[in-house]
Amino acid sequence: MYLLGLDIGTSSVKAAILDVETGLCTASCQSPETEMEILTSKPGWAEQDPEIWWKHAQIAIQAVSSKAGIQTAEIKAIGISYQMHGLVCVDKDLNVLRNSIIWCDSRAVEIGNNAFRELGAQKCLSHLLNSPGNFTASKLKWVKENEPEIFSSIYKIMLPGDYIAAKLTGVIQTTESGLSEGIFWDFENREPADFLLNTYGLDKDLLADCTPTFGIQALLTDGAAAKTGLKPGTPVCYRAGDQPNNAFSLNVLNPGEIAATAGTSGVVYGVSDQVKYDPKSRVNTFVHVNNSATGIRNGILLCINGTGILNSWMKKVAGESMSYSQMNELAETVNPGSDGLLILPFGNGAERVLENVETGCSIHNLNFNIHGKAHLFRAAQEGIAFSLYYGIKVMQEMGVDVKVIRAGKANMFLSPVFCRTLAYISGAVIELYNTDGAQGAARGAGIGAGIYKDFSTAFAGLTKIETIDPSADTQLLTHAYQSWEKKLVDN
Repeated sequence: MYLLGLDIGTSSVKAAILDVETGLCTASCQSPETEMEILTSKPGWAEQDPEIWWKHAQIAIQAVSSKAGIQTAEIKAIGISYQMHGLVCVDKDLNVLRNSIIWCDSRAVEIGNNAFRELGAQKCLSHLLNSPGNFTASKLKWVKENEPEIFSSIYKIMLPGDYIAAKLTGVIQTTESGLSEGIFWDFENREPADFLLNTYGLDKDLLADCTPTFGIQALLTDGAAAKTGLKPGTPVCYRAGDQPNNAFSLNVLNPGEIAATAGTSGVVYGVSDQVKYDPKSRVNTFVHVNNSATGIRNGILLCINGTGILNSWMKKVAGESMSYSQMNELAETVNPGSDGLLILPFGNGAERVLENVETGCSIHNLNFNIHGKAHLFRAAQEGIAFSLYYGIKVMQEMGVDVKVIRAGKANMFLSPVFCRTLAYISGAVIELYNTDGAQGAARGAGIGAGIYKDFSTAFAGLTKIETIDPSADTQLLTHAYQSWEKKLVDN
């Protein structure tokens, strides 16, 4: 018996098949092998065609099924993880009306800021736990203001994972967690935020109906089965945004537990049983996957847009002939602190931790006689770690105690320089596990289908494979971070 997990990312779609009995991943694949394009027709804009996600989901499902060497009838449930905050607009026939405005798009910043001022900080923060900011609700308001013909044709709006689930099942649904990540959720009244919808002139009927995060949500159609090679009627039993799902993948479900990821963007995500918010909305609170009427579980999320995408950019412009592992090895040849070279990695849209300001990426103290390619690679990775620590300090102001950070050994966490820098500068132990978002989605499907009786059973196959202690001399890194933060404040 097997479970299928899909992770609809910004750069690729990943698929994993999990063996229920062993709890181990049987096979995993991604499509495409290179990164999916982000469309940036104007500065600060970022879009993707949802049909591209669906195309690569089909390819990844077929590839992982073949690689696992199993009969697809043995796959008993499907789980979906997805890039958060994207806006997908469809008509009644599930036709996409425009490209998705994705998470790192900055066009709606002022719309959210204006709503925050109009409604008042107290109203927004007490009910939404966030400023409307640059989230999905504000992006939909932008479409209403700037593309009225498209807006008038919208039947429903969805998040990226909701769209893939709808392509698989023909049923349009979302979750409370999904509504909260779009800033459509009223935490105080535990219902869609009518007051924000009214302020934006949006009809509540545009929102998809809610389904539980775990449970039999809908069944695979004959048409989707023909395109994926899966068995008709296979249930979709779990969906969650990539960061709540990453935390779930690492068995981060209870107050005080912390998860991190560093793909295109970087995130530190802590679970709380309190209804908390940052007065400046620099970090954000969303409904966690195991929230219930009897037990509050909210996720406090720090997001840095410019993390892995900076490393990817470095590869394109300075390491085109190199692999990421070769870049990591070269970075290790340079002293901590990169001999004074500093990089602020904020070149992928407005950053929430900077109060929705779009500063752009910048390189400081570059000396042509000292610094080479290796320095660039190391300074980029240190700058990413420094930016995460800058946000961790905001989380600590909210009472989130960051002593142990769990992460999958993937993306930036494959780099020893990045891991050691984050551990040393934050003082947190970093634990790396044999999991990723697609595997987490598969485990979630197992719980939703009732195949796993509880969370502990679902995580029997989760194994810690490495621990990084913050035990080395941090003098050089401490000095580098202080210089980095001063550059950020003065920038």
